[in-house]
Amino acid sequence: MGVVPNISGCAQGRLAFRRITQGFRLRSLRRDGISLRSSPLWARCCSRGRRRALLATETALALRVHAEAMESTANTLARTASNFSHNSASIHGVVRVSASDVIGVEVLPPLIARLRESHPQITIELVLSNRVQDLLHREADIAVRMTTPVQEQLIARRVGRIELGLHASTSYLARHGTPENSEDLLKHALIGFDQDTPFIRKALEKFPQLSRNAFSMRTDSDVAQLNLIRAGAGIGICQVQLANGSVPLQRLLPNFFSFYLDTWIVMHEDLRNSLCCKLVFDVLAKGLEEYIGQKQAQWNRHG
Repeated sequence: MGVVPNISGCAQGRLAFRRITQGFRLRSLRRDGISLRSSPLWARCCSRGRRRALLATETALALRVHAEAMESTANTLARTASNFSHNSASIHGVVRVSASDVIGVEVLPPLIARLRESHPQITIELVLSNRVQDLLHREADIAVRMTTPVQEQLIARRVGRIELGLHASTSYLARHGTPENSEDLLKHALIGFDQDTPFIRKALEKFPQLSRNAFSMRTDSDVAQLNLIRAGAGIGICQVQLANGSVPLQRLLPNFFSFYLDTWIVMHEDLRNSLCCKLVFDVLAKGLEEYIGQKQAQWNRHG
């Protein structure tokens, strides 16, 4: 067995690690190439012109998912190797952060900007998706989640509860009036979801009036919903902290509609000794706690 070089995160270590993984891949491809000779990956396709195209065969298409998995694993290994630094004064590495659309667009950018000012050698990969990224298989290193983590292999910190409320722009209310009750609300142009999700089903148990058919505008993008509200298109649901953003929003019927999201920041336990990941985890956790605990106007000034 060969000696594995130190891959603490320095440039030399990353280069050595890259050579090791490339060597593994090349040996694997050479070995598997023997069996693939009888099953070519590409077939020539004649066209009407002089050029001949190459088309993927069934073998190639069947191997695609495995090749993508290999690439994802290699990227995860390289990212993890770059994250382990022994010197806190020169923390550097690549950290992949997953968050929902709204959190990733509205909340995390000022936190990441401040982090990069103090630690410019840290690279952040920001993945925006309402789908829960699989931290156990390292689709991300750190995730901001609106559901309570259940896996034992995760390090989790609860940062608070984000309140959701009904909001509209002042321009919309000036044109269409302010609803006084839930019956008035249903007479307005409402903005909401398109596809049903477990979160939506849970919310509908408490607010059955706000079903899919009640919405004049439907989208599963929370960012699109927020910007429709800001544009004066109608009344919709957004995080209360965002009401004092670039376009002031007025909250409506708080006694009728109020919904809370438990918010967590989670990380795989294998990264507990990574100074880089631990730093990013702590910075994001503190920033999210500040965001939840204060008004958006104050949040923007601090950013």
